[in-house]
Amino acid sequence: MSVGTYSLAREGDKLLSPHFRVREFACRDGSDPIFVEEELAALLEAIRLHFGCPVAITSGFRTAAHNASIPGASPHSQHLYGRAADFRVEGVSVAAAYAETLLPGKGGIGRYPPRKGRACGWVHLDTRGTKARWTG
Repeated sequence: MSVGTYSLAREGDKLLSPHFRVREFACRDGSDPIFVEEELAALLEAIRLHFGCPVAITSGFRTAAHNASIPGASPHSQHLYGRAADFRVEGVSVAAAYAETLLPGKGGIGRYPPRKGRACGWVHLDTRGTKARWTG
């Protein structure tokens, strides 16, 4: 699938799927444009429909400058290309396990469980062509 280029200012409210808008994938530094891969939006929509509750995207597209400001972020992060999102599903601890059923032989899935100093956990999901799994 292809990566779309969107303007936060002009297209922030545009639906990418029935439950996700362009602005949800915006870089936290507020920059324009925003890049989002169609497959990524479709995967998040599938997760939302499976659990029947909202999926909160905590990090979508990232500019290189913003990515560099995040401790531990990969300098070649899939977020830089609009092919990754960090998300959580309120009250659901098995979102990563379900994501695995959607990407059994490819894509990146990182599990970031709650722990001391981190009240909430999240899942990293990306659409890379190879399979990568990790816990952070």
